[in-house]
Amino acid sequence: MIYCVEDEENIRELIVYTLEATGFEAEGFPDAGGLWAALRRGLPELIILDIMLPGEDGYAILRELKSDPSWREIPVIMVTAMGTEYDKVRGLEAGADDYITKPFGMMEFVARVKAVLRRCSPSPGEKELRLGDLCVNVSRRSVTWKEQPIELTRREFQLLQYLLENQGLVMSRDQLLCQIWGYDFAGETRTVDVHIRTLRQKLGEAGNLIETVRGVGYRIRE
Repeated sequence: MIYCVEDEENIRELIVYTLEATGFEAEGFPDAGGLWAALRRGLPELIILDIMLPGEDGYAILRELKSDPSWREIPVIMVTAMGTEYDKVRGLEAGADDYITKPFGMMEFVARVKAVLRRCSPSPGEKELRLGDLCVNVSRRSVTWKEQPIELTRREFQLLQYLLENQGLVMSRDQLLCQIWGYDFAGETRTVDVHIRTLRQKLGEAGNLIETVRGVGYRIRE
């Protein structure tokens, strides 16, 4: 099930229709009230969230979702006409998994929905990655540094995992965008930089393990 919060009825109906036509179950709501009521009934696989909403706006909804342990793991795609770099960075830093600017094509929209769902699927089996005092348990989706837990968003965790799995290798921004977000649309590499910055901040001392390779991308040093 995918929930869509969009106050413009024609856009909301188009999104729901497109999702259902491509094999998903979807339900739409014109405001936050409908979303909170639906979340009490059951959790969706994904939330499509507009920013400019009556009453509680998309940023406020996103903050509330990510602050609640019951909801924080639900991936969120923000869909909005607010397409400035500042708006995108604000949404991504608040925990959104992707950001789509209106107007958009339905084929691209569905591709990005599938990419987010694919990247957010849990990894089977027990798997642990270590580098010095940094420990990443993939199956439990937990991170510790010197045995102290570190809370990461799903996307930050996936970035850290991918860099550790390719320790010592330089990963370009395009590679990271393709591998972690599942698409390679031009002009979106800023998304990678935003997530790397917040990942480093949350890792604290361990953030120094992530090196910037000027003009290329990032790597975790051996």
